[in-house]
Amino acid sequence: MNPKMQLGQKRLADYKSEGPAVSKQIGRLLGLVLLSGLLIAGPVVAVVPQNTGVAPSTARNAAIIATSVAVLKETSELRELSILRPVKSGAQSRAEIERMIVKNLDEQTTPAEMNATELTLRKLGLAPADFQYRPFIVKLLTEQVAGYYDPKAQQFYLADWIELEGQKPVMAHELTHALQDQHFNLRRFEKWPKSDSDARLAAHSLIEGDATLAMTLYMAKNPLVALAFIRSLGATSMSSEIFKQAPRALRESLVFPYEQGSEWATQVYKRGGWSMVSRAYAKLPQSTEQILHPEKYFAFESPVKVDLPEVRSLLGALWKKADYDVNGEWGYYLILDQFLNAPAESKRAVAGWGGDRFAVYKGPKPGDVFIAQLSVWDSENDAREFLDAYAKRTWRRYPGAQATEITSTQQNNIRNELHAWQTDEGGVVVEMRGSRVLVAEGIPKNVDPRVVMRTLWQPASPWGKSSRQEPSPFTSRKRVSLLANQSNHL
Repeated sequence: MNPKMQLGQKRLADYKSEGPAVSKQIGRLLGLVLLSGLLIAGPVVAVVPQNTGVAPSTARNAAIIATSVAVLKETSELRELSILRPVKSGAQSRAEIERMIVKNLDEQTTPAEMNATELTLRKLGLAPADFQYRPFIVKLLTEQVAGYYDPKAQQFYLADWIELEGQKPVMAHELTHALQDQHFNLRRFEKWPKSDSDARLAAHSLIEGDATLAMTLYMAKNPLVALAFIRSLGATSMSSEIFKQAPRALRESLVFPYEQGSEWATQVYKRGGWSMVSRAYAKLPQSTEQILHPEKYFAFESPVKVDLPEVRSLLGALWKKADYDVNGEWGYYLILDQFLNAPAESKRAVAGWGGDRFAVYKGPKPGDVFIAQLSVWDSENDAREFLDAYAKRTWRRYPGAQATEITSTQQNNIRNELHAWQTDEGGVVVEMRGSRVLVAEGIPKNVDPRVVMRTLWQPASPWGKSSRQEPSPFTSRKRVSLLANQSNHL
């Protein structure tokens, strides 16, 4: 069922009775109607008719300002964050919002980073071979945006083609961002280290989940406003053609901070109220694993920090490293389920994630892409479950693949298993050693896969560099296990 229709069919009494519990239907809808100017990471419903190009009227701006003052006051009381300074507000046309999107993308990402994302999506089969990331994301966000808060200008903007009365919940969400910014400084997230997108997505899930929960409670407190919001969605058609065309991994990742983030924020709220949600800005969730499993955040089960050795010299002089990042539990779920198409199976296969690192290399010819991935799992059984799922995914990712080797051995009570294939996009090897799994995908035909794997298993820094908090004792035990596994095999 369409999420908008599901929300529209809910009785107003449901909002009152649910309290802080955010239903999946509400969470999914909010993922489709909200955007933070800081994140440029979540789609927002754009309600047609299309913008005529006429500048916002003085009267409309005045109405937005007056409404924003009232909604900000109520949101401040509900979210238990005082207003430290007034929040400027106004309206923007579609053209102005598109310019904002392009400007933010240019400031936050380089062309090389955009290209690396594009290469990775294509190589892993998460996007078509001709997919162009940057122009698509600009069109997608321009289509979906309804309002945003800009931390740099400390100003809230509402799209000028949207009926005002029905958009108070959107305003409550974005003005929660303004309160977050005043108390927790959202601009500090703009300089996040480039090499851990999983941790960054987790932090964004805190920000958006917090605001989505506040918006949900705002609607529960104001049932007539909630009704007007639902009517505003149903009164006009929803422009979402570009969103529908987006690769699944992109769609679900854009919605993740809102849907999974709101579910996580709800669990934090239930445990310690708004004060605990606020404390999370000083004790950030460190991984999507902690978002998907809030109990791991409460135990502060930090991820293992993994590093990979350099292999460019093995690939050839013209090969260049394009990316070096972390998939996380959520990333691996998307990689598997794109081809398994069995969410429960894919979730089980990644539930024991402990940490990972991947490196992407770009060759001299179009289509020359090599990806190495080293992941650490909570147990050998977890590693085996992931290996089996990734092998199954590989057969489906490369329909013409030919198996070249399958071996299984036992050494020092640690199980080793290797699967290798030759595909029309290069060699693929998936190898498990104890609780670790190494994947090499796109090995050039003129390169010996055994040499590549032997090099990748060499001990680099076992947890790499990080600007995050010191590990908990739990993480230290994981690191000892990782080092012990390395000493047994190298």
